[in-house]
Amino acid sequence: MGAITPLGLDVESTWEKLLLGESGVDYITAFNTDTLGVKFAAEVKGFDPEDFLERKEARRMDRFTQMVAVATREALDKARLDTGNVDPYRFAIILGSGIGGIVTLSEEMQVLAERGPRRVSPFLLPMMLADMAPASLSIMFGARGANINIVSSCSSSADALGQAWRMIRTGEADIVIAGGSEAPLCPVALAGFDNMRAISRRNEAPQKASRPFDRDRDGFVMGEGAAVLVLESEESAARRGVEPLAELAGYAATSDAHHIVEPAPEGESASRAVRMALDRAGLRPEEVGYINAHGTSTPLNDIAETRVLKKVFGEEAYRIPISSTKSMHGHLLGAAGAIEAIATVKTLMHGAIPPTINLESPDPECDLDYTANSARKALVRAALSNSFGFGGHNSVLAFKAIAPG
Repeated sequence: MGAITPLGLDVESTWEKLLLGESGVDYITAFNTDTLGVKFAAEVKGFDPEDFLERKEARRMDRFTQMVAVATREALDKARLDTGNVDPYRFAIILGSGIGGIVTLSEEMQVLAERGPRRVSPFLLPMMLADMAPASLSIMFGARGANINIVSSCSSSADALGQAWRMIRTGEADIVIAGGSEAPLCPVALAGFDNMRAISRRNEAPQKASRPFDRDRDGFVMGEGAAVLVLESEESAARRGVEPLAELAGYAATSDAHHIVEPAPEGESASRAVRMALDRAGLRPEEVGYINAHGTSTPLNDIAETRVLKKVFGEEAYRIPISSTKSMHGHLLGAAGAIEAIATVKTLMHGAIPPTINLESPDPECDLDYTANSARKALVRAALSNSFGFGGHNSVLAFKAIAPG
């Protein structure tokens, strides 16, 4: 696994801060926010792409591609995967990004307005297109299987992992780099979400702004980052002599068919996605020991997700530890599902459940066990990760721990 997040520039530093309950949210430094209503976000800090990539290569990538390229190198290194020794046509890349190169697009729109069309960069299109991230990884690592970018809003990288799972199960690939990347922090994106009343306006206390399931929540916190997992068939891993971290055992996706931004209030389609993921993983509800919630900190989502879990698990829902790591790393939009999948895998590996921070005044309608404010030790053998996005996307991943021996 590999990650670049507002909490750290690799998986281990990100995980360490998740367990400590640290917030990656702060005032924005990338651009001037004087005219904006919201002045904070979950920025990736200290990331210089030229520390990891050749200068010429880095300058021809948007930030979302730079970050996923670096995260992929970490993942491949941790997987001990020599890409030169695999069948390139059975080696694929599936990523998710909801917005792609919006920073490059917004900058070049300003160039057009101020300096005219002749000064617009010829690299605008290859930098802004969302599919340039998997295409760039394909070139960098010699993967000649499918290279695909999935756009399904906040479910994008969860769907990337799910489609990679399907590709391996059907025998189309042995190894798939799967995950997502998002670099949405620019004035036009921030203003757009703010005018929708989708993001928090808690400018006086940014680190307290992302507060899933709390009565005083007022919106999500925009974040940026990238996360990648190397998915591999059991046979391929055995041939290479590597031990898997966990099993991606099930995936399902449904649509609310309800509203372009609001979740269906009764959660019928989202509940169906959870049930199908459990069925495909061969799991009974009582076997689930942890749920990484979508938990955006928006008034509608958190109540709707709570209802979904009660609908699926009944009284068992009150037993299962749940947490929203978005309370710490913010909402990475299309990359959210992948970083939350990594947090779920680490929970299975280490028997530690990251908290939901800033949960100070629980919403009476959100009355489950959200692992408030402090991490918890627990032996977890099976877990779910939920991703629910604008457009009615409901995507659920089911993971199992690797049995000892």
